[in-house]
Amino acid sequence: MVDTPTADTPREPDISHVNPADGKTWFGHPKPLFWLFGTEMWERFGYYGMRALLTIYLTKHFVLGDRASTGLYGGYTALVYLTPLVGGFLADQYLGSKRAVRFGALIMAIGYFTLAFGGQPAKPYAVIDGQRYEVVVERFRDAPSSDPKEARYVVDGTRKLKIRGNDDGSLALLAADGSVARSVAAGHYSDGADRDPVLTMVLLIALSLISMGNGFFKPNISTMVGELYAQGDRRRDSGFTIFYMGINTGSFLGQILCPILADMFGWPIGLGFAGVVMLVSWAMISFHGGRLSDVGNPPARTGRDPALLIYCCALLAVPVFYLLFVNLMAAEPPVAGSGFIGYLESLSVMGKLLFGTFLVSVPGIILWSWFAGNRTEFQMMMAAMVLVTFNVIFWTLFEQAGSSLTLFADRNTNLSVFGLFSLSAPQTQNFNSIAIMLLAPVMSVLWGALAKRNLEPSIPLKFAIALMGVGAGFLFLVLGTRFVGPDFKVGLWWLAGLYVIHSLAELCISPVGLSMITKLSIARVVGLMMGVWFLSISVAQYVAGVIAQFASVDTVGGQVTNLKVSLDTYVGVFTTIAEVAIGLGVLLLLLSWPLKKWMNGVK
Repeated sequence: MVDTPTADTPREPDISHVNPADGKTWFGHPKPLFWLFGTEMWERFGYYGMRALLTIYLTKHFVLGDRASTGLYGGYTALVYLTPLVGGFLADQYLGSKRAVRFGALIMAIGYFTLAFGGQPAKPYAVIDGQRYEVVVERFRDAPSSDPKEARYVVDGTRKLKIRGNDDGSLALLAADGSVARSVAAGHYSDGADRDPVLTMVLLIALSLISMGNGFFKPNISTMVGELYAQGDRRRDSGFTIFYMGINTGSFLGQILCPILADMFGWPIGLGFAGVVMLVSWAMISFHGGRLSDVGNPPARTGRDPALLIYCCALLAVPVFYLLFVNLMAAEPPVAGSGFIGYLESLSVMGKLLFGTFLVSVPGIILWSWFAGNRTEFQMMMAAMVLVTFNVIFWTLFEQAGSSLTLFADRNTNLSVFGLFSLSAPQTQNFNSIAIMLLAPVMSVLWGALAKRNLEPSIPLKFAIALMGVGAGFLFLVLGTRFVGPDFKVGLWWLAGLYVIHSLAELCISPVGLSMITKLSIARVVGLMMGVWFLSISVAQYVAGVIAQFASVDTVGGQVTNLKVSLDTYVGVFTTIAEVAIGLGVLLLLLSWPLKKWMNGVK
């Protein structure tokens, strides 16, 4: 998902001092916009560059396996969307946006550099009939994130036996001449890896630091953009559009360059470069030559400045996040046949907290609005809560990009571009940002043209189109799997087509979400409703990791043993996702008419 801030971003301070827009301009906008544009661009470069690598890094360097890797990825992205609730509040009440952004940028840079300190890769092994064997990895080039020719071998005495999985779940261990040296029945082998516990601890601390720093950075940089414009300034929307282009530019560059550096020079350089550009972001917000002096300042208050106390308490949250990650990695899958209750019991502490908070918040707000609001307000709040619930479903399915779809790209996609060169699996995520940059103006013109004819879809209808769109994207990819060759790899352009369709779906839901909340909420609980909105996205990120676990494939040392089994697994999961998404999209389509009525004219 590419972030889409809007001019309706909440918590915008009411400025009463001299309007910064009255000074020198940058493309007709307040000159400080350039510094905020750059600050955000470099931060998004680091964030998306690191995110593109994360799942592959976990499966190949730490050899965590699909289930643990996708679960950890989902937990991390869930915190990324949850922590801004606290970071935004602290900036509003105590720090001011500028100090919050500066602190968040520095902490994120430290987190990226810490993440790059992965040390020696984990040493995979296989246990066959109770006996443990070393597994060695051979690559034909120095490509930590994508080498289609890499192979795993079981070391049996002096022999290196290549691993080949069979359709029935058994293994064939092949000698150098390709003959079967040994057959292993299904269920008679397992895989694992020896990891340095200190390096694993460093990994989780790094993710904790990035999550916490993001909470201070993400909500407050947009607030500073809003401060550049006086109320009623018509340049505001176009200013946010320019700022939005900074986000997409950073995302595009990060998802291109970080994987290239990882492939050419190794994981530390690819991940460490995210830290380097994060320091550039920190430098722009810290050393602005007075250009940002009038924006993002702390609220006026008497007494001691609480900033140092807030920074210390924020750092104390890092071990809390660390323990949540440890618990998440240790979570066992639900017992077969235990049903929904068994599923909830099997969730990690993080999952229980997210689900519990969301399941209490939604009916609680509806009940409160029944007693505290009039009939119109209650109906509008009901409409908002229904759309928030469907928002969870959309992002749960859409956010397979960084987990199951990246693993699918690595394992079952021919990454060649017209035979000229090949992408790496992490770089395929860039199809989303490219499509957003190309299609956003088109969609904007389309909505405007439809609005002039009074034909623009309502907000619920756009949500329904988005859900059906995300399902259509998966169906498009599943269709492409029917044309695979003997290598069981789908053509790259089928995967690119999925991302294009998903980007169109994203443009139907993401830009209107925050605006919808501010318009439908009872005025005195707008802040709370924004919290529930971001909570819904956080829950979706966590559940996305859980969904990706259903696409887990047996691996040895991070490599699948049978590409046909891998392909069949992904096709099954993606087909189910498509059917659920389209079905729920149709349901919301049917509900869009009563929801539009409940919205009482809000567009």
